Amino acid sequence: MTYKGYEGIARFDEEAGMFTGEVINTRDVITFQGKSVAELKRAFEASVEDYLEFCASRGEEPDKPFSGMFTVRMPPELHRRVALEASRKGKSLNAYVVGRLKASRTAPA
Repeated sequence: MTYKGYEGIARFDEEAGMFTGEVINTRDVITFQGKSVAELKRAFEASVEDYLEFCASRGEEPDKPFSGMFTVRMPPELHRRVALEASRKGKSLNAYVVGRLKASRTAPA
């Protein structure tokens, strides 16, 4: 589920007989629950709104879903191979990696 740029995932808790969910693309903890899919969706949107209102009441900026930057740690030999491949293609390491991620089956276009 997506609402105002925040993405939520949910699971069915068989023991409790309800869906429980959390927003996954922020460092802050935002949770929600519902007994039906419609109730779950409403609770998700309400939780995001509550979070945004809470931040506003404190004069804080809400955590944005993602900044667009991340650090990758890899073995030095892999780093060297990827950097050389990027150079051979005439690209920066960043542009090369972003291009490869976009081309993968799991990355959005």
